[in-house]
Amino acid sequence: MGKIIVLIGAPGAGKGTQARLLMERRGLPQISTGDMFREMKTLDTPLAREVQAIMAAGTLVPDEVTYRIVKERTSRADCNDGYILDGYPRTAVQAEQLERLAKEQGNEIRAIQVDVPRDELVKRLTGRRSCPVCGEIYNIYSKPPKTEGVCDEHPDVNLVHRADDNEESVATRLATYDEQTKPLIDYYEKSGRLKKVNGTGEVEEIYTEIEKRI
Repeated sequence: MGKIIVLIGAPGAGKGTQARLLMERRGLPQISTGDMFREMKTLDTPLAREVQAIMAAGTLVPDEVTYRIVKERTSRADCNDGYILDGYPRTAVQAEQLERLAKEQGNEIRAIQVDVPRDELVKRLTGRRSCPVCGEIYNIYSKPPKTEGVCDEHPDVNLVHRADDNEESVATRLATYDEQTKPLIDYYEKSGRLKKVNGTGEVEEIYTEIEKRI
């Protein structure tokens, strides 16, 4: 039986890093809703044309259509042994649809929340700085560059601070996440399948804890 790994985590929790490690070490594809929607823009299939029309109209893609996209993508050969979901499900309705899909595919769901305290999330997000040349990401609180404001590898290049990585924007993003994701966390908690992992340790420590729960 394959495993569907549903990673849940607020912006800045390190969910993306852990998804990449799982993909590399367990050989499971990381299925991102963002990637799937981008792919739909380039395809010429009945489902893709339906999605393109919805996007062109500027309306939200309904849950049922998103489900069909996920179902189509996860029916490919690379998902035979399971997969990691990034950005899906986002709601309790989508979680119920995923139950149906898991049953059809003969897979079991593992819901893992990478849990990080709010003040730590704010530090991680507001403290982020990146090199526009190599993409290396620093943090003024936890991973500062050797010389303030410049990349270690490109000392003639100033690090960039994203415009939306300010306290006000970060607070809004985290509040939106809480509002949208609480029903999903409640859904998996009620069924006794939500596993929480402390997301404040070293990357390898967090990965080991996730591995134990998978």
